[in-house]
Amino acid sequence: MRIALGVEYDGTDFSGWQSQDHCRAVQMEVENAISTVADHPVKITCAGRTDTGVHALGQVIHFDSEAQRDSRQWVLGCNANLPRDININWAVQVDDDFHARFSAVARRYRYVIMNRMTRSAIHQHRVCWHHQPLDETRMAEAAKYFLGEHDFTSFRALACQAKHAVRTMHSIEVNRTGEYITIDVKANAFLHHMVRNIAGTLLAIGEGEQEPVWVKELLEAQDRSMAGITAAAQGLYLVSVDYPAEFKLPDAPVAPVFSV
Repeated sequence: MRIALGVEYDGTDFSGWQSQDHCRAVQMEVENAISTVADHPVKITCAGRTDTGVHALGQVIHFDSEAQRDSRQWVLGCNANLPRDININWAVQVDDDFHARFSAVARRYRYVIMNRMTRSAIHQHRVCWHHQPLDETRMAEAAKYFLGEHDFTSFRALACQAKHAVRTMHSIEVNRTGEYITIDVKANAFLHHMVRNIAGTLLAIGEGEQEPVWVKELLEAQDRSMAGITAAAQGLYLVSVDYPAEFKLPDAPVAPVFSV
């Protein structure tokens, strides 16, 4: 049978999702836990790989197993064998044609910026700290240029291995709650470092270094060297992955804001 799992993790102490030699990776920890519960080796497929330091609330994976376990046994059994910075939130038996990556129709990320003069001792690994004042109104105006289908070459990592850079941005919102600015993005798919590069460009606009129309110019230029910095990894969260309703997966989690 094929099982889908919802995975949450704090990416602070991981080298990223993908298993690597001599590095601690989320994939390795999850595969070991599932294999223990299934009582046989298991390989998993995820909806989207995350980088070093990036967090996830709604990562989705699938695996195949002949082990007879119900949803509760998969969830509790895996969590009993996982470190405290990884958690399985749900387990659902799915049809064999379900694929965590290729069945997905959209992904949603949130980028969290703490905008104040001093850094945070509490949230240092969970937000991007930016001490210079930011104008979230300018950032929101600039973000509108990302909507729709574009070639995002200016916002992909130089090492990105995607065959092409055309992606469709379904929604993007910039909001402030006290000291925290959130950038919420939803697209059919994302390129390597795409959200962090978007965030870096919006930070420059929020500071007043560039005008909002700069985003339009960057999209047209298709040149990574012209865009903003790659923003810090710790502010980024994979919030949720959307699938066709026929798969009957649980609703997406709520993304953090951190305001008190």
